[in-house]
Amino acid sequence: MRRSPGAALVLGLLRLCLAQANFAPHFFDNGVGSTNGNMALFSLPEDTPVGSHVYTLNGTDPEGDPVSYHISFDPSARSVFSVDPNFGNITLVEELDREREDEIEAIISISDGVNLVKEKVTILVTDANDEAPSFIQEPYVVQVPEDLPTGSSIMKVHAVDKDTGSGGSVTYFLQNVHATKFALDHHSGVLRLRAGATLDYEKARAHFVTVVAKDGGGRLRGANMIFSTTTTVTVNVEDVQDMPPVFVGTPYYGYVYEDTLPGSEVLMVVAMDGDRGKPNQIVYSLLNGSDGAFEINETSGVISVMQSPAQLRREVYELHVQVTEVSSAGIPAAQAMVPVTIRIVDLNNHPPTFYGESGPQNRFELSMYEHPPQGEILRGLKITVNDSDQGANAKFNLRLVGPGGIFRVVPLTVLNEAQVTIIVENSAAIDFEKFKVLTFKLLAIEVNTPEKFSSTADVVIQLLDTNDNVPKFTSHYYIARIPENSPGGSNVVAVTAVDPDTGPWGEVKYSIYGSGADPFLIHPSTGIIYTQPWAILDAEATARYNFYVKAEDMEGKYSLAEVFVTLLDVNDHYPQFGKSIQEKTMVLGTPVKIEATDQDAEEPNNLVDYSITHVEPANVFDIDVHTGEIRLKNSIRSLDALHNITPGGDFTWSLEVQAKDRGSPSFSTTALLKIDITDTEMLSRSPMAAFLMQTKDNPMKAVGVLAGIMAIIVAITVLISTATFWRNKKSNKILPVRRVLRKRPSPAPRAVRIEWLKFKRTKAAAKFVLKEDPSNENCNNNSLGSTLPHKAPAPPPPPTMAPKMGVAPWTVPTVSGSLTPQQPQRSPKPKVGSPVQSALVSELRQKFEKKNVGNKAYF
Repeated sequence: MRRSPGAALVLGLLRLCLAQANFAPHFFDNGVGSTNGNMALFSLPEDTPVGSHVYTLNGTDPEGDPVSYHISFDPSARSVFSVDPNFGNITLVEELDREREDEIEAIISISDGVNLVKEKVTILVTDANDEAPSFIQEPYVVQVPEDLPTGSSIMKVHAVDKDTGSGGSVTYFLQNVHATKFALDHHSGVLRLRAGATLDYEKARAHFVTVVAKDGGGRLRGANMIFSTTTTVTVNVEDVQDMPPVFVGTPYYGYVYEDTLPGSEVLMVVAMDGDRGKPNQIVYSLLNGSDGAFEINETSGVISVMQSPAQLRREVYELHVQVTEVSSAGIPAAQAMVPVTIRIVDLNNHPPTFYGESGPQNRFELSMYEHPPQGEILRGLKITVNDSDQGANAKFNLRLVGPGGIFRVVPLTVLNEAQVTIIVENSAAIDFEKFKVLTFKLLAIEVNTPEKFSSTADVVIQLLDTNDNVPKFTSHYYIARIPENSPGGSNVVAVTAVDPDTGPWGEVKYSIYGSGADPFLIHPSTGIIYTQPWAILDAEATARYNFYVKAEDMEGKYSLAEVFVTLLDVNDHYPQFGKSIQEKTMVLGTPVKIEATDQDAEEPNNLVDYSITHVEPANVFDIDVHTGEIRLKNSIRSLDALHNITPGGDFTWSLEVQAKDRGSPSFSTTALLKIDITDTEMLSRSPMAAFLMQTKDNPMKAVGVLAGIMAIIVAITVLISTATFWRNKKSNKILPVRRVLRKRPSPAPRAVRIEWLKFKRTKAAAKFVLKEDPSNENCNNNSLGSTLPHKAPAPPPPPTMAPKMGVAPWTVPTVSGSLTPQQPQRSPKPKVGSPVQSALVSELRQKFEKKNVGNKAYF
């Protein structure tokens, strides 16, 4: 549909009117204390941190169009704030300082893009306590007279603080209240002389007072802060004429020497007015004591001698000098007096000199015994020392120069002349063995003279020996080793003791004593220890001896040392077979063991090696050289293999065994051993036989097994009885008590002999019949008859002397044979048993009887 030209014109006019009717935006006025709006009556603390968001401009446009915000400042002022044009957030961009700028003027504006509205605002900067008090009219210097009355005002200090409120108020304090003569008014700042205090020019010409100005405190950046500052007040004290004259350089001493000329200056006294600020003129005069010998210059204070020193009658003159103040008007004022001492001094032209009995002497000699008593005076020394000068020139010190702490000299200080005394200080150090001659220098040196004249004299002391030392051995103990076969008179060890004394006192005599000293002697002069001529040493009986040796001088002073003598073992004993060597039973596959002991004390003399020296046939047994175990060769594994080679076919062998020690020379012993061989099948048929076979070499083992079985039976019985008792106790039944009385049977007569085990004699027992050994290789002529079937013959006792080289070696006698059990007198009905059982029972019985015989012999 097309518009008419009139309608278009109306529409254009309408739009133009609307455009002309666009209203301007405006700020909100939210009043005092608001943080958004048009900043009306807005204030900001001066300690606000830079970068803080401090306010938000807020306004609106009537048409609802978006608005933007702006802030500007006078070109001559600082741009303190910035604004976000979109949100109106105002940010502090520079620090605030109320003391420099307490108001900030700014122009804020708001715009809707068409209209711009501006407003001038004033922002108040509020105070924060950020300023310290500051003193004005510095420096503070004041002049006060020393006679200022106490409590008087001296001056006023003033400080200002640019802050407002409590932060701008100022109070005053003294920094060191107790160490000053002044007081300060806290509010006015007036400085006064404290009550009771006075000023004294002569003691302190100036006083420095530290004043502190402190504000009342206030908030700064969220915290309470108090600031202070200090200043120094200088109080200069002015002098007032209130002090007498004062002498300088007291005390006064003067010296007139023997060559001083009349009119010469002796010394000068100096005095000044005690009031140093405004001093008066000083006049000197002599009051008394001069006797016309001295005069003083009244202006300079110089004292002069007016006579020749030879004319002076006194050695010391005590003068009194008076000084008088004269005021500017010429009137005498305060006075003072000082003593002056003047000595007539001799010239120091004589050194100290030592004198002997015949005049001046510089060497003194003396002979004395060592170790004199402490504090003894060396009376053989006649020494005098002298200085011919007078007064201080004749004063000198004495001292000994040499080995320290041995002697001391008396006196230490001498005036003119003295007798010199030397006293023993350290008796132990005066030792002839250390020093044959002691040499010292006696030194005399002046004390208070500039020349320090000195002189020396040699003191030589010849020491004489005394018996003051004990003989001392070179060692606290001596160790020696000798062979046990050493003949009598053999040297053992040489001990040495030294006595440092000389002459007869240094001669040493040796002796020995102690429980172990019997076989030994010592030479009294040389200290050589040797064996007694009759001594027979035996390492097996006593391997070690220890005793003491004594070294003694002629006056009985002695020392001791201990001697240890060890005997070195020598091979002097033959190996000895035990009693169980005569007969052994071997189970096929199990070895039997022989054992020999050697009574020598040390290895290798007491180590024994074993061997089989003779057996028929030879290739049946092997023996372990070290343990003595004998076993069948590995090729023999059954009795059948032995049957054909056994002599007589009864599995019994006789072996000749040898025990040989490893000593040098070596000794050996041979013995005849009978071995019966059986096998495990025969033992398995009877457990008792197996047990007896295992315990035949140790009968006590069987006794121990039986005792163990009995203990187990007793323990079981106790357990059963205990269980029965507790069962009856828990059942709470009362059982009737029965008592059965039985007549004790009469004891049977005790058998005289306890029968052991009874077995039926079999053909196998025939091999235990004792047979005569056709040849006794040990040549001991021992044989067994059939009269002692239950006891093996004991070997003869060992030789009492050690074998000697070149003599035929002694052979331990042995026994070879077999035993046959004795027929019991009342033989019961024979029981059937194996031959092995019978043989084992016989062997066990024999061992028990041997043991009983040995025990009886022991008891």
